[in-house]
Amino acid sequence: EETLAPRHRDHALSNNWQNSRDCHIEPDWILIYTIGEEYLRLERTGTHSDLFG
Repeated sequence: EETLAPRHRDHALSNNWQNSRDCHIEPDWILIYTIGEEYLRLERTGTHSDLFG
């Protein structure tokens, strides 16, 4: 498993997304994803306001 560059601000999420992570593709373009033992699932993408209100 590799880590992303610090500029992507990758971090674990909480509440409804507690098993997922998010990273910043661009300053206001976020990717929410989940990593399993044998998979990487891309959950959602959009701006911060699109995804989190």
